Formats: sequence, C-alpha cells, structure tokens
Amino acid sequence: MQTRLTDTEFEAYLARIGIRWPERPDLGALISIHRAHAYSFTWETIDCFMGWPSSIDPQDAFAKMIDRRRGGWCYEMNGLLGAALSACGFAVTRLCGAVRRAELGDNVIGNHLTLRVDLDEPWLAEVGLGDALVDPIPLAIGSSTQRGYEFSIGQADGNWLRFHNHPHGGAPTFDFQTDYADEAALENAQRWLLESEESPFAGNLLLQRHFPDRIESILNGMWRTTTPQGVVERPIGSAPEFAALLAGIFQIDEPRTDAIWEHVREITA
Repeated sequence: MQTRLTDTEFEAYLARIGIRWPERPDLGALISIHRAHAYSFTWETIDCFMGWPSSIDPQDAFAKMIDRRRGGWCYEMNGLLGAALSACGFAVTRLCGAVRRAELGDNVIGNHLTLRVDLDEPWLAEVGLGDALVDPIPLAIGSSTQRGYEFSIGQADGNWLRFHNHPHGGAPTFDFQTDYADEAALENAQRWLLESEESPFAGNLLLQRHFPDRIESILNGMWRTTTPQGVVERPIGSAPEFAALLAGIFQIDEPRTDAIWEHVREITA
C-alpha cells in the first residue's frame, strides 16, 4: 500500500483544496493543508450505506476524492490527508484508533484511522471525524477551542489517550496511542463496518461538511445544521431536494442519488 502521493498527485490534490505547494513542511504548512482539506471534502458514508466497494488504501481514496470528486470516511479522509502530508515532506504515522472505545471496549479497535505528524513536537492531524477539528492540535493532554467548539485530549486507561469531541458532535470520543500503528486491525475493522449487519454505517447514511460558521450534515432523511449553540433539524422531503443538497451544500458528484434516496426511504419507512 502506497501511503505517499506522487508529486503529480500532490499537485492535483493541492488544486482540489485550493492552495499552493508549501515552501517547507512546517507548522504553518500543516495548518494550511489541514484546514483546506477539512473545508474542501465532505465526510460521508455513502459507499458503506449502499454496499459499494471501499478500501483503506490512500490511492483508492485519491481516485475517489480527487478524480471522482466524492468525499470519504475516516479511512479515506485521514488516509488521503496523510498521503498528501507525506508528499509535502512531513513525517506522518497512521495511528490505529477506536471510536467510542470508552463505551464499547477493545472490540472496536481499528474502527478509526488518525494521524500523528512529527515536527518539533507531535501534532494530531484529524479530519476523520466529520464534525470535529478543522485545524491540527498538539498531540498532548489538554483542551482546545476552534470556531467556538471545545475539544480535548485526556488520559484513558493504560497507554490510551482519549480525544473528546464537542458536545454536539456525532461521535463523542475516540481512543488512540501515540505510537500504535496496526494496518491489519484497521483493515479488519473497516471490513466489519462494510459487511456486518451490526455496522452503524451500513444501516445509516451520514454526511458532514465544515463551513467557517457551521457544520452541515445529513442523517438519513434529516438535514442538520450545527453551531456551537446547538443543532437545527429539517426533514428532506423528496429525491430532487436530496440530490440538490448533495450537489450543492455537500459538493458530492454522484450520479446515483435516486438509488441512495430510495435506500434512505427503505430504512426510514
């Protein structure tokens, strides 16, 4: 598996997120790439929801998100970001994480990919929760605030650290270790999320996209707008409205919107 974009691919990636090739791999460049990535792609689980193929390979994420102008979930969002940062010259480690391990235990290890970027100190690069960080944060115990949303990293059990999302976030926490990289665990967990009837993403459609003043999301047949003050929900009334949301607010280029909407109707009937 190739975890670094080629120079040609990196140029196409930078064009997609709307920034120039950084002069050097420093903190300013990390923040610039991370923020542009967070604002340029929609976090989405369409493939898992529809039973379509998906992988943890960053090359597949590049084809999907750059060539086909789709979004992705954590394996693709953080996978592509990590491959792009590596192409820029950053030292990147793909860490094996666990969303909601605090509640569900060790059986969820591998259900999240996150990234450590080493500069003078380690940084957490994290665009794999679609309603969480826009900028990277120091990989250290402490709290941070971005756009009015509060986040923190705390100590969990043993060597595990726990990232806490803001109070209105979809996934409340994920656990990780600063040096725990396990591609087999990531692949196995991704396969379970794709194939198991118990997978939360096989039975629910979720899209999330950052804007400077809000987070827009779709959960099945509901359209949600989240701000630091709370969440506003509206029902999606028709297939044309759903298709317009995907193409407009969520910037998803997917011709099979009628089939996706039909499946939403099936699970919410």
